[in-house]
Amino acid sequence: MVSVSDLTKQSTNIIGGLSDDPSLAVDRFLDAIWAERGLSTNTLRAYRMDLSALNAHLIAQEISLVNATTADIFEYIALRVDEGAKPRSTARQLSTFRRFFRYLLLEGVITDDPTSEIDSPKIGRSLPQSLTEEEVELLLAAPDISQRLGHRDRTMLEVLYATGVRVSELINLRVSQVNLNQGVLRVVGKGDRERLTPLGDEAQDWIKEFISKPRLDILQKRQTQYLFPTGRGKQMSRQAFWHLIKRYAQKAGITKPLSPHTLRHAFATHLLNNGADLRVVQLLLGHSDISTTQIYTHVASERMKELHAKHHPRG
Repeated sequence: MVSVSDLTKQSTNIIGGLSDDPSLAVDRFLDAIWAERGLSTNTLRAYRMDLSALNAHLIAQEISLVNATTADIFEYIALRVDEGAKPRSTARQLSTFRRFFRYLLLEGVITDDPTSEIDSPKIGRSLPQSLTEEEVELLLAAPDISQRLGHRDRTMLEVLYATGVRVSELINLRVSQVNLNQGVLRVVGKGDRERLTPLGDEAQDWIKEFISKPRLDILQKRQTQYLFPTGRGKQMSRQAFWHLIKRYAQKAGITKPLSPHTLRHAFATHLLNNGADLRVVQLLLGHSDISTTQIYTHVASERMKELHAKHHPRG
């Protein structure tokens, strides 16, 4: 039987270990926030990179990450700003540091949070770049659907615009996640949260046609669980799909800056432009917080202003 004194010793040893070993402290912190919030692998990786960069800077000054002071962290942030770091990047890093040191504070490893007196840089909330409905049509029509890979690319673009899924969610789609009888996708999003997303008739038709022949031609008797395989029968990467979007945008004559999430932004903006409820758009996008979705109302408002200025006699 474990006694109270034994538990106290174990707790003391853990805290001591965190104090002595910054890498252990970072590992425990990432485990804790993963268990608490179910954060994605990419988010956890970004947290680790931020903390590793700060740790490397402090090691060069012979300072332990766990014992960093407000002045130490402020010096690091100032150095990054001098090197050209943007306010948004700085704010993200500072947010990581805040979470980390608050975790150490709660665990009793430190007695003061060194980030508590550091203000986040003021940043404007940038509006996501979107496409008009006409530009979307041009982009969707760009792939050569007489070719098996072109048919695959057209189907992927149609699904993106019809559902608003993230690119990472699209390339991870498995055949088993598509329910053509009910016309929905079972999407696994951030933090492994699942949601059902309507496909719409157009996207359903493209998927049916793609599965019936072009996909079989791509695989050539090879097997994969992924809905949209590469020419080698493997899973497509985010980078590969991003190159496809850029190529088709150029072919379609679209010159505005694009991102891998351009069609996701267009999906949300066009829904709101046509009267969709913000809460519905939130559910379709898989946002846990409606404030993330609200930025699209600004995009829709900007579009309405443009239309008013263009078409109203007093615009």
